[in-house]
Amino acid sequence: MLQEHAKIVDFIAIAEGVTGRKKLQKMIYIMKKMDMPFQEKYEFHIYGPYSEELTARVEELCDMGFLSEALEDKGSYVQYKYAVTEEGMEFRKVLGKSILDTPMTAGKLNARSGRFLELTATLLYFDNLSCQEQIDKLHAVKGKLNFTAEEIDEAFAFIEELSS
Repeated sequence: MLQEHAKIVDFIAIAEGVTGRKKLQKMIYIMKKMDMPFQEKYEFHIYGPYSEELTARVEELCDMGFLSEALEDKGSYVQYKYAVTEEGMEFRKVLGKSILDTPMTAGKLNARSGRFLELTATLLYFDNLSCQEQIDKLHAVKGKLNFTAEEIDEAFAFIEELSS
């Protein structure tokens, strides 16, 4: 019943915590697109792929004491930092074994900025299109972010690296 919750706890534990709600959304989405068994449904929103289900599960995990949520005041905005609690580490054992075949992937994602992950997740959201159509769509929906050709190339290379 709580398998999906345990997968989120497992991922955050392997990533050694995640700073930022948007970043967590993008990390899980990218993992789902890399065929990791996350079941959350995503729709396209302001910051790219977004899952109400993931938001609800994270809130429930915090309420159950399996995740801690710390708020950092950044002046013009508040940033959330998620970490797995001791109870969460015990709960994680529900899975039997980790969902990640290569734990380094969580670290690779966590090392990237929210902006880069938003770019990468947006490209993956439109992965049914040709490469040029993906880029055109990216500029149409994310024009204000002014992604450079270098950033886009880096995102495609990152997707390729994660896929192999």
